[in-house]
Amino acid sequence: MIDWSRVNELCGEVGAEDFDEVVEIFLEEVEEVIEKLRTAPDISQLEQDLHFLKGSALSLGFAAFSDLCQAGERVSADGHADKVNIPEIIAEFERSKAGFLAELSTRLAA
Repeated sequence: MIDWSRVNELCGEVGAEDFDEVVEIFLEEVEEVIEKLRTAPDISQLEQDLHFLKGSALSLGFAAFSDLCQAGERVSADGHADKVNIPEIIAEFERSKAGFLAELSTRLAA
Protein backbone atom coordinates (compact mmCIF):
# COMPACT_ATOMS: atom_id res chain seq x y z
CA MET A 1 0.00 0.00 0.00
CA ILE A 2 2.75 2.47 1.00
CA ASP A 3 6.21 2.50 -0.56
CA TRP A 4 8.15 3.34 2.61
CA SER A 5 11.46 3.50 0.76
CA ARG A 6 9.99 6.38 -1.28
CA VAL A 7 8.78 8.07 1.92
CA ASN A 8 12.28 7.81 3.41
CA GLU A 9 13.78 9.09 0.16
CA LEU A 10 11.44 12.11 0.16
CA CYS A 11 12.26 12.82 3.79
CA GLY A 12 15.94 12.79 2.91
CA GLU A 13 15.34 15.07 -0.09
CA VAL A 14 13.37 17.76 1.77
CA GLY A 15 14.95 17.27 5.18
CA ALA A 16 13.32 16.06 8.36
CA GLU A 17 12.52 19.61 9.46
CA ASP A 18 10.41 20.30 6.33
CA PHE A 19 8.97 16.83 5.85
CA ASP A 20 5.88 17.37 8.04
CA GLU A 21 5.01 20.49 6.05
CA VAL A 22 5.40 18.62 2.76
CA VAL A 23 3.08 15.88 4.03
CA GLU A 24 0.54 18.46 5.19
CA ILE A 25 0.55 20.24 1.82
CA PHE A 26 0.28 16.94 -0.03
CA LEU A 27 -2.70 15.82 2.01
CA GLU A 28 -4.46 19.18 1.68
CA GLU A 29 -4.05 19.30 -2.09
CA VAL A 30 -5.03 15.69 -2.63
CA GLU A 31 -8.01 15.93 -0.29
CA GLU A 32 -9.32 18.94 -2.26
CA VAL A 33 -9.41 16.84 -5.43
CA ILE A 34 -10.77 13.80 -3.57
CA GLU A 35 -13.58 15.93 -2.16
CA LYS A 36 -14.41 17.17 -5.65
CA LEU A 37 -14.54 13.57 -6.88
CA ARG A 38 -16.68 12.59 -3.91
CA THR A 39 -19.26 15.37 -4.23
CA ALA A 40 -19.30 16.60 -7.82
CA PRO A 41 -16.99 14.70 -10.15
CA ASP A 42 -16.44 16.43 -13.48
CA ILE A 43 -16.09 13.58 -15.96
CA SER A 44 -14.64 15.97 -18.57
CA GLN A 45 -11.85 16.81 -16.08
CA LEU A 46 -11.37 13.31 -14.66
CA GLU A 47 -8.28 12.39 -16.66
CA GLN A 48 -6.47 15.54 -15.45
CA ASP A 49 -7.64 15.05 -11.86
CA LEU A 50 -6.42 11.46 -11.83
CA HIS A 51 -3.11 12.50 -13.41
CA PHE A 52 -2.60 15.02 -10.62
CA LEU A 53 -3.55 12.48 -7.94
CA LYS A 54 -1.26 9.85 -9.47
CA GLY A 55 1.74 12.17 -9.43
CA SER A 56 1.05 13.36 -5.91
CA ALA A 57 0.60 9.79 -4.71
CA LEU A 58 3.89 8.69 -6.26
CA SER A 59 5.71 11.55 -4.57
CA LEU A 60 4.65 10.40 -1.12
CA GLY A 61 4.77 6.66 -1.69
CA PHE A 62 1.03 5.95 -1.90
CA ALA A 63 1.70 3.11 -4.36
CA ALA A 64 -1.69 1.35 -4.46
CA PHE A 65 -3.55 4.65 -4.71
CA SER A 66 -1.24 5.78 -7.51
CA ASP A 67 -1.84 2.54 -9.41
CA LEU A 68 -5.62 3.02 -9.25
CA CYS A 69 -5.29 6.63 -10.38
CA GLN A 70 -3.09 5.58 -13.28
CA ALA A 71 -5.57 2.93 -14.37
CA GLY A 72 -8.44 5.43 -14.16
CA GLU A 73 -6.40 8.01 -16.06
CA ARG A 74 -5.87 5.49 -18.89
CA VAL A 75 -9.56 4.60 -19.02
CA SER A 76 -10.43 8.30 -19.12
CA ALA A 77 -7.87 8.96 -21.86
CA ASP A 78 -9.51 6.21 -23.89
CA GLY A 79 -12.80 8.10 -23.73
CA HIS A 80 -14.46 6.04 -21.02
CA ALA A 81 -14.24 8.32 -17.97
CA ASP A 82 -17.76 7.24 -17.02
CA LYS A 83 -16.40 3.72 -16.40
CA VAL A 84 -13.79 4.80 -13.80
CA ASN A 85 -14.56 3.44 -10.34
CA ILE A 86 -14.30 6.71 -8.46
CA PRO A 87 -15.52 5.26 -5.12
CA GLU A 88 -12.75 2.64 -5.26
CA ILE A 89 -10.13 5.35 -5.84
CA ILE A 90 -11.48 7.42 -2.94
CA ALA A 91 -11.59 4.37 -0.66
CA GLU A 92 -7.98 3.49 -1.51
CA PHE A 93 -6.88 7.03 -0.72
CA GLU A 94 -8.60 6.82 2.67
CA ARG A 95 -6.98 3.42 3.41
CA SER A 96 -3.57 4.63 2.26
CA LYS A 97 -3.82 7.84 4.26
CA ALA A 98 -4.87 5.98 7.42
CA GLY A 99 -2.05 3.45 7.06
CA PHE A 100 0.47 6.14 6.27
CA LEU A 101 -0.43 8.31 9.25
CA ALA A 102 -0.63 5.31 11.60
CA GLU A 103 2.86 4.08 10.71
CA LEU A 104 4.67 7.30 9.80
CA SER A 105 6.38 8.06 13.09
CA THR A 106 7.60 4.49 13.67
CA ARG A 107 8.74 4.01 10.06
CA LEU A 108 10.75 7.24 9.97
CA ALA A 109 12.27 6.55 13.37
CA ALA A 110 13.58 3.18 12.13
